[in-house]
Amino acid sequence: MRRAVCPGSFDPLHKGHVEVIARAANLFEEVVVAVSANPAKTYRFSVDERIAMIEATVSSLAGVAVRPMGPGLLAEFCRQIGADAIVKGLRGGADLEFEAPMAAMNRHLTGVETVYLPADARYTHVSSSLIKEVHGLGGDVAEFVPAAVLRGLD
Repeated sequence: MRRAVCPGSFDPLHKGHVEVIARAANLFEEVVVAVSANPAKTYRFSVDERIAMIEATVSSLAGVAVRPMGPGLLAEFCRQIGADAIVKGLRGGADLEFEAPMAAMNRHLTGVETVYLPADARYTHVSSSLIKEVHGLGGDVAEFVPAAVLRGLD
């Protein structure tokens, strides 16, 4: 079985994330969306809230499961669940520059490979941080987030 992990904080999930998860589901038999829970970070939504929003959004995608990923190494999480690959979306060169060293370390530690999927052009400018900022200042983010997230933001 080919299992991949799509890791992230997803705080909040946006349509760029969903598009990458859907494409990963077409490439792998099983995709585990791993929702990070780093106690050193401050989140807008709890892990349970983020998981619920993701599950509501990806429920129609075959082979996609959503799980919390506690503090610790992504490589170790992959080893524990038997993942063959990590799937990461890239919005541009800066994302690759940030992700490449982590991919090399994950491969070194456990042999798990990282697969990069270029972001859909509609979402290359979208990030969770920007969604929170625009929404917090009264801007309309409806076209960038799934309905479950929009309800959670309001």
